[in-house]
Amino acid sequence: MKLKKLLPALCLSTCALSTSAIAANWSSTALHINYGEQTNPFTEQESDTAVYSIQHASGYDYGDNFFFIDYSKDDLEDGFQDRDFYGEWYSTVSLSAITGQQIGSGALIDVGLTAGINVAGDAKVMKYLPGVKLSWDVPGFNFFQTLVTAYIDDSEGVAKGGAPIETNSWMFDVAFDYPFMIGTQKFNVKGHVEYIAERENEFGQDVRAWFLAQPIITWDLGHALEMKENTLLLGMEWQYWHNKFGTNVTESVPQLHVEWTF
Repeated sequence: MKLKKLLPALCLSTCALSTSAIAANWSSTALHINYGEQTNPFTEQESDTAVYSIQHASGYDYGDNFFFIDYSKDDLEDGFQDRDFYGEWYSTVSLSAITGQQIGSGALIDVGLTAGINVAGDAKVMKYLPGVKLSWDVPGFNFFQTLVTAYIDDSEGVAKGGAPIETNSWMFDVAFDYPFMIGTQKFNVKGHVEYIAERENEFGQDVRAWFLAQPIITWDLGHALEMKENTLLLGMEWQYWHNKFGTNVTESVPQLHVEWTF
């Protein structure tokens, strides 16, 4: 990926880290490990795949930041997820915070302006995602948020050894976190569901709209072992991906999930 395209991502990531480290009212950083049999949508071969993720979320007086970096490794040397990185970063400014007035009413508790970047390593893909985030007051949930953004392509393209350049599109995403108890044991269901609308690649071929759901159910192992709560979690992530990467392949795979919060 060209340096001039990496610089905006690096600058924005640095801003996010600086805000989180210096002025954060709260922050959380965790290591996620997922393991399951994923599908290469271009060859339809299945392979055992491990995904190691660093995820960070933080909030400050005027909004919040979220980013993750995935490192994927499967057991096939096929040029897909052999040893690949993928990352997303989002920063949101709260309109309620910057105006000093409550924006929203009823179940809608806040409206935010969001800027996002998606970057893929081997595919040399870069997407910009400016949009609006709505925060909702849903009983029992730690948070429930909806995000609508543009999906603007700034990728390298086939000529530079990457995935084909695509026309611009849009995304709708729902993120949630719901804690619950069974007896004395603590559990949690969290994750996100996204829809990215159809677009066209640089060869004039249709890239199908996709639907991706990644709910995770976890058991608080730290609490069960009378250690620190919300630190060591064990569970399962279900990845359901209709039209994976815009192909006609649908993937439905359970994955072992381990999560350690620093």
